[in-house]
Amino acid sequence: MLGVCLLGCGGMTPLPERRLSSLLLKHNGKMILVDCGEGTQIGIKKLGWGFKSIEAVCLTHYHADHVAGLPGFLLTLGNSDRTEPLTIFGPPPLELVVRALTVIAPQLPYDIKLVELSEQRESYEKIGELSIKAMPMEHRIPCLAYSFELSRAGKFDVAAAESLGIPKEYWNPLQKGKTIEYKGRTLVPELFMGPPREGLKVTYSTDCRPTETLLEFCRNSDLLICEGMYADDRLLEKAKERKHMIFSEAANLALNSGAKELWLTHFSPSLKNPQDYISIPQSIFPNTVIGEELLTKELNFKDK
Repeated sequence: MLGVCLLGCGGMTPLPERRLSSLLLKHNGKMILVDCGEGTQIGIKKLGWGFKSIEAVCLTHYHADHVAGLPGFLLTLGNSDRTEPLTIFGPPPLELVVRALTVIAPQLPYDIKLVELSEQRESYEKIGELSIKAMPMEHRIPCLAYSFELSRAGKFDVAAAESLGIPKEYWNPLQKGKTIEYKGRTLVPELFMGPPREGLKVTYSTDCRPTETLLEFCRNSDLLICEGMYADDRLLEKAKERKHMIFSEAANLALNSGAKELWLTHFSPSLKNPQDYISIPQSIFPNTVIGEELLTKELNFKDK
């Protein structure tokens, strides 16, 4: 199971009913925070998933509405008796930005590991069983889209194991990819595993223009979380000028990339009621949801 929660869905300026950009993912006891706008801590507290299991923070870019909540978040982690290191991913200049922000969060009781990702090409990292991919996007400053993928091994071939007389105590290690020695034979997992099955993929893209690169990066997402800064198609030129997207562009991105579901987020403060415009993206991509505080979903592997 992969848990996903939209903690904040506002852009530029926080509103009384809308906190700024942030997303939390959870799998197998480990969590990843994506962006940390103002109000992120409030969303985490309301959600109830806790703070201590957050292993990493993925920052898309360094406009204030995506990072201004970071110092307080780091202090809260420290106050929760955390001693394990925290990894922060982001585009250049990650070290400069984090150093500046942590001036007001000194002497943390845990180490921060900074991993600066390329602004020229796709990057790959891993937290637990989750693969993290980052791709540079078209914005006014260096900006990354992220995908989070959970792979799934093939089915274990019970008949093959039984035909070779392999005791059941060895089946689980083989399923987990371990090579074992049994009665003088070396048994590799590939002998007993079918082809990989369909996994899970969540893509998060904000503050950018739709491009062919982004479309391919989003390909076959189970859940695409994408900005819709403006709803009205008449604001397209404004979106182009400011390197943002409108609802219809996000919907076309979901449709053409083969996404299964689209959550719109990162709304302009001038867009008071995004739900009023839901017919625009749904006319293109029916499985569109307007993002809201604490919108949560559990994604599960499909049985085939």
